[in-house]
Amino acid sequence: MKTTTIIGAGAAGLMAAATILENSKGADYHIQIFEKNTSPGKKVIISGGGRCNVTTGIEDKKILLSKYTRGADFIKKAFGKFSPRKCREWFESHGVPMKCESDNRVFPISDDGTEVVEAFTHVFAKYRDKVTLHYGEGVSEVIKIDTRYQITTPKGAYESDIVVVTTGGNAYSHTGSTGDGYAFARSIGHSITQLGPSLSSFLTREKWTHELSGLAFEKARIENLEGPILLTHFGLSGPLAFMYSSQIAWEAINKTNPKTIQLSPLADMGVAEWDSFLKLEFANHPKKLITNILSEKLPRRFAELFVREYCPHIETTYPVSIARIDRAKIAELLGIGIPLTLTDRRPGDEFVTAGGVSTDEIDPETMESKIQKNLYFAGEVLNVDGYTGGFSLQICWASGYIVGRSIVENIKSA
Repeated sequence: MKTTTIIGAGAAGLMAAATILENSKGADYHIQIFEKNTSPGKKVIISGGGRCNVTTGIEDKKILLSKYTRGADFIKKAFGKFSPRKCREWFESHGVPMKCESDNRVFPISDDGTEVVEAFTHVFAKYRDKVTLHYGEGVSEVIKIDTRYQITTPKGAYESDIVVVTTGGNAYSHTGSTGDGYAFARSIGHSITQLGPSLSSFLTREKWTHELSGLAFEKARIENLEGPILLTHFGLSGPLAFMYSSQIAWEAINKTNPKTIQLSPLADMGVAEWDSFLKLEFANHPKKLITNILSEKLPRRFAELFVREYCPHIETTYPVSIARIDRAKIAELLGIGIPLTLTDRRPGDEFVTAGGVSTDEIDPETMESKIQKNLYFAGEVLNVDGYTGGFSLQICWASGYIVGRSIVENIKSA
């Protein structure tokens, strides 16, 4: 009998286990799952604000892969076998109907992340004679002895023919993701890339963002990225901030080494569009204050504060008296972007880890180690990460599925 040990009952581990159980009829095997938490899928349940953003509605392969900052070339083969559409179909076939919202985020119709995890616990219950669940039992060491592996926990040592590392990264550590998998990988000969926080919010030096806490722009722009952004009591948050944090995950940002960005509140309006708008408004409304003119395009709170901060000398001036240089300054600030100084990432706010086990050492067709036979990796522990919007979980489901199918072939050929 072949024993498979799965370390970590997060998204990738759950999918790997379920795939093995549902596709190994007639094979002589057993699975043991170790999870340091007392229940599975803790991070899955709280993702998407508790609604669980399961995957994305984007099916175009090129667009889909563009949402991944690191590892797109590596993960594309897994997506070819377990696409976002197949992911939705899997959950729906397991009693969790899905919905795709206008921003291409896919959620359970119930908006309840616990249903997503229950889909797997139902599979485990169905195949209870083939799986042993070690919840509340974290793994402290993995070593290879001849052709097998020894897994050590506070409760004892276990032997296994196959090991699957699905421990996640080291973000959101209160959910159990504390980077254990990196130590396991290193101890067995794998290398770990640089690690950094991704999908995080930012602290800003400028206090005006704090004053506008709660104000959101549906489509703002930072450099080449566009998306919704939220001004908060500490700085910037929301999908656009998360995307930008993913791009600069490996950059050190702090008070002594801040980073200046340019935030354009309306992504579809560049300098030329703002200049044309202001020219027309100035001509048509010569007795209208600049704050009122800007409020035609921007929230009034923002317009008032913008004028106060960046052009206070024309706050009570009518357009007929506003110099061309001032109009050009407004167009540039809003079109190119308002300078903001990022002084830090919000501590503990990152949802995923950028970096991980080097994908150069993993077979993308099977997720098996190229260094050690019968050792597999899946999910966030790998150096693959994407933007917010269901892209990170899609990595976990797809790579977990590939691991499961690979192990099915492995145990059936024994």
